[in-house]
Amino acid sequence: MYSFKNDYIENAHPRILQALADTNMEQDEGYGLDRHSAAAAESIKKYLGADADIHLLCGGTQTNLIALSAFLRPHEAIIAAETAHICVHETGAIEATGHKILAVPASGGGAPTGKLRPEDIQKVLDLHTDEHMVKPRLVKISNSTEIGSVYSLEELEALSRFCGERNLLLYADGARLASALVASGVTLSDMRRLTDAFYIGGTKNGALLGEALVIGRDSLKEDFRYHIKQKGGLLAKGRVLGVQFEELFRDGLLFSLARHANAMARKIAQAISAAGYGFLTDSPSNQIFPILPDALIEKLQKNWAFYVWQKMGEGRSAIRIVTSWATKEEAVDEFAGAVGPCTP
Repeated sequence: MYSFKNDYIENAHPRILQALADTNMEQDEGYGLDRHSAAAAESIKKYLGADADIHLLCGGTQTNLIALSAFLRPHEAIIAAETAHICVHETGAIEATGHKILAVPASGGGAPTGKLRPEDIQKVLDLHTDEHMVKPRLVKISNSTEIGSVYSLEELEALSRFCGERNLLLYADGARLASALVASGVTLSDMRRLTDAFYIGGTKNGALLGEALVIGRDSLKEDFRYHIKQKGGLLAKGRVLGVQFEELFRDGLLFSLARHANAMARKIAQAISAAGYGFLTDSPSNQIFPILPDALIEKLQKNWAFYVWQKMGEGRSAIRIVTSWATKEEAVDEFAGAVGPCTP
């Protein structure tokens, strides 16, 4: 059985494993103060086009937990789409720190988009007007979103401008950021310019593990390593993260891996469209959500693993197909061939 369940089903890109093997017997400083972490940070900064603090952390939930709890005062809250990872799949990690998440629907034209708009945020601000409620302080977006959509440059600029005018922080979850960037044409420099902080996901884009948190706003930088340590995120063998991001940014490997994942998803999406089936969301990233007959889904599940995402009624369901840096084109071709034409 071949799996399209997620983009971390495989371990790591061979170049990363080789880099880890090549540096295995080196002696270096611990806790992210090693030469490889420093080199990785410098490589990332070249793409940013501006100075920033770079912190390498193990996973997305850990990164969100440490960053958001560090950036906010006790009475301050987060605005996020109701589909956001911090709302649905992080076991209440953020709210366990005492910060309320104000979840709002994210849709356009009646269809789910997963993307926040200024008008969505304004509705929350209009309801929170005094000290008897939590104070909205930070807007959390995901790029790409949990349902595969990506932000255009114009959308990010509008959000950044809106947040700046209302003294709100803008933070981007970038678990699948590389996929979003190669799909949209937005750059890391744009992300640095338009957000206060964001992270670059490695775990879901060819790394063994790891995320690179980028903090651009000076007021958020102070004592951040203390927050990492207090929340259990300061890895003693920090070079394990440094070596991986050094390799991912050595010659643009991060982006070439994302391009492959996106291309494999596009190939499946095109075959599904040609067969006459539709999609739950508009997704140019490596996650797609086709709506298929339940009978066909049952047939496909004999040879391919994927998630049934949402029941649509009338004998149809939306499934989630996720491709990765390692997805084999022959597996994509076989899956596409098994979909077949749509029959009324």
